[in-house]
Amino acid sequence: MTDDILALAREQVLERGEALRRDQVLEVLQLPDERLEELLSLAHDVRMRWCGPEVEVEGIISLKTGGCPEDCHFCSQSGLFSSPVRSAWLDIPSLVEAAKQTAKTGATEFCIVAAVRGPDERLLAQVAAGIEAIRNEVDIQIACSLGMLTQEQVDQLAAMGVHRYNHNLETARSHFTKVVTTHTWEERWETLRMVAEAGMEVCCGGILGMGETLEQRAEFAADLAELNPHEVPLNFLNPRPGTPFGDLEVLPPADALRAVAAFRLALPRTMLRFAGGREITLGDLGAKQGILGGINAIIVGNYLTTLGRPAETDLELLDDLQMPIKALNASL
Repeated sequence: MTDDILALAREQVLERGEALRRDQVLEVLQLPDERLEELLSLAHDVRMRWCGPEVEVEGIISLKTGGCPEDCHFCSQSGLFSSPVRSAWLDIPSLVEAAKQTAKTGATEFCIVAAVRGPDERLLAQVAAGIEAIRNEVDIQIACSLGMLTQEQVDQLAAMGVHRYNHNLETARSHFTKVVTTHTWEERWETLRMVAEAGMEVCCGGILGMGETLEQRAEFAADLAELNPHEVPLNFLNPRPGTPFGDLEVLPPADALRAVAAFRLALPRTMLRFAGGREITLGDLGAKQGILGGINAIIVGNYLTTLGRPAETDLELLDDLQMPIKALNASL
């Protein structure tokens, strides 16, 4: 009989700080439900040891919504599907107001998102103006998520003082063509490489529950570990009407929590953020279990095209769990 995977993970990850390899992550994902509590407890211990108790809170806002030319099968913002999201732009005063409201929740990070393949000059000019306006009124770090970038665009964003760039790989490389056909996994990887080289923090995660196998889920965790991002947002598919994935089943809560813990063991020092779909997948109890099972960052309020929970609900939960909210670094 082989060594028990959780005993091995305790020694390897908790004691030595060495991430689980792909084959080990798969073993964790295959654990039976009766060992879920033990797994979540270990993931929590790993998070506390290698990341500490602080939870980073972030708000997101969509600068340009809908009308995207890409065919990401999970996304209601694609202009290629019959999903009911219409193309719209947000004005600068609304952007500043959203940043102010986000800061009031105690969030340290505000992310400007656009539904595009990559930014054009008009969008980058709008982002630059938005960042300047926010900086004049709000003390908050600014992240962006604007699709695939050229080297010149990476340099422009770095010069604007963008703190972190989000660009999700979405799923395992071997599953990607089942999810997106209008661009490649490798194109996304290249953007992430340039962002990291430019000195911005890399935020890169994806969506679980898009028809991938457990082997592919483990592959995805290994891909992310190789990238070594500062932050990994974990989304769970919230099937949107009119999209190709609109009829997929919602991931069972135990599978979602097992994945959270497995990703923590694969990424012991990474900020692991609860993102979209956790409400429909996990509900209140599951959110609590996730935060006590490896999660150390959350998005508060609404997502891009789906409603989240009121920010106060999440902040009360963190207070109940005695998880301090990470404060903005005074030196920045």
